[in-house]
Amino acid sequence: MGLWSKVKGKGTQFKGPQPIGQAIIKNLPSSEIIDSCSIAGPGFVNVVLSQKWIAKSIQRMLVNGIETWAPKLPVKRAVVDFSSPNIAKEMHVGHLRSTIIGDTLARMLEYSNVNVLRRNHVGDWGTQFGMLIEYLFEMFPNGQVNDQAIGDLEAFYKASKQRFDSDPAFKERAQQAVVSLQGGEERYRTAWTHICEISRRGYERVYERLGVELEEKGESFYNPYIPGALELLSKHGLIEESEGARVIFIEGKNIPLIVVKRDGGYNYASTDLAALWYRLNEEKAEWIIYVTDVGQREHFEMVFMAAKRAGWLPAEDNKYPKASHVGFGLVLGEDGKRFRTRSTETVKLVDLLDEAKSRCKTVLIERGKADEWTEEELDRTAEAVGYGAVKYADLKNNRTTNYTFNFDQMLNDKGNTAVYLLYAHARICSIIRRSGKDIEELKKVGTLELAHSDERVLGLHLLQFAEIVEEASTNLLPNVLCEYLYNLSEDFTRFYTNCQVVGSAEETSRLLLCEATAVVMRKCFHLLGITPVYKI
Repeated sequence: MGLWSKVKGKGTQFKGPQPIGQAIIKNLPSSEIIDSCSIAGPGFVNVVLSQKWIAKSIQRMLVNGIETWAPKLPVKRAVVDFSSPNIAKEMHVGHLRSTIIGDTLARMLEYSNVNVLRRNHVGDWGTQFGMLIEYLFEMFPNGQVNDQAIGDLEAFYKASKQRFDSDPAFKERAQQAVVSLQGGEERYRTAWTHICEISRRGYERVYERLGVELEEKGESFYNPYIPGALELLSKHGLIEESEGARVIFIEGKNIPLIVVKRDGGYNYASTDLAALWYRLNEEKAEWIIYVTDVGQREHFEMVFMAAKRAGWLPAEDNKYPKASHVGFGLVLGEDGKRFRTRSTETVKLVDLLDEAKSRCKTVLIERGKADEWTEEELDRTAEAVGYGAVKYADLKNNRTTNYTFNFDQMLNDKGNTAVYLLYAHARICSIIRRSGKDIEELKKVGTLELAHSDERVLGLHLLQFAEIVEEASTNLLPNVLCEYLYNLSEDFTRFYTNCQVVGSAEETSRLLLCEATAVVMRKCFHLLGITPVYKI
């Protein structure tokens, strides 16, 4: 129809959109992919994909592995900067979103054969360390410090902050301690290292439970690169003096980007510019992805615009190397406000994950699984389902929106939840087990047919897997993959309801279709950082 509007009245042989459609069909080269073509309505060309080709493509994947379905992206190396907790503060729900979203983006890129540098840009530098170190010296004048003596780091942080706010003499000593630390004095460096180490052990416990791998390069790592980066920006005439500070004015923004404070100190902007320079020039990244809450969007926009003006990044958004900010909304409680405990504290991540596991375990015991399974199996399944439920409840939402944290909804075994999806996967595994057939042998000798309409629908959906991963990776939207996975289990349920598998004449073909569905589901779970379960 679009073509007809272009050639209409220009002496063409065609008399309308339908004849153009017919001509297109007649000139299509023959292909094993296409079964038939037809003209519908005012000139749509409908293409029916060949059943044989769909079946053959799925069978090839079963033999050669799901890796052969990986999309090809236009980049070889990417940095994903995510999680990024602050030293001496507990990881809370906000870090959960950054950690889960960042891990999934990294996994999707890795599956697409991109070399991903997973970076934990922890807050381990800056003014709060003077306060913490000075308080540490007061508490332990002999310098002998251990984890037990410090106790809860969060409480230690609050006590030092209270002292900082109420005692001017302490405040002055703390500010001097920052200078000593940044000047490299050994006593201060040792205390700083100790505080960082205790903090690190705390958040590594969370990463272990979530199955997340990160390499730490905190703010302190980029500190030596700041003067050089600012020097390069100055050479481009980007840095100006303003009210005693050094700033970069960004077109269209009301406030400038401050890169050196009035007191000569550096800040987030100076660190982020140095980190961006390092990632482009030293780590040779073609795509740098920052996963933080939406509140930091403007900050990153300004950093990226400064980098474009300096020629570090191309002016066009669709060219590489490029930098992208992946913003996410808040986690809300039932009251619609920011998710906190009853005493208005932020919720500690460790407690939240323990709670999810414990609730799952209770349900499994109520269902009599304690009599059937070993304690280890019970524990492993409760962990996989509990942690999976927390992750999926986050990832299935468009990341830019806020979402309400609700354990009952997350752990529901009906609807769009990880529990429902993990149960669906376990059910497929149980069908294959019940058949008594060796599925690996069937892959080599069996043939897949898609004669029933529900088999065809399921087969077509399986084939869309690669383009869905490509779309989710390119647009940095994990919810696209979640929606695909949920629809896949719905299609499977419809197929299984209407097509007998075990004991039917089509048993071999249908078992292969079951296995292909399980393989794709497992890869989706892997990309979402969820551990599959094989029996429930």
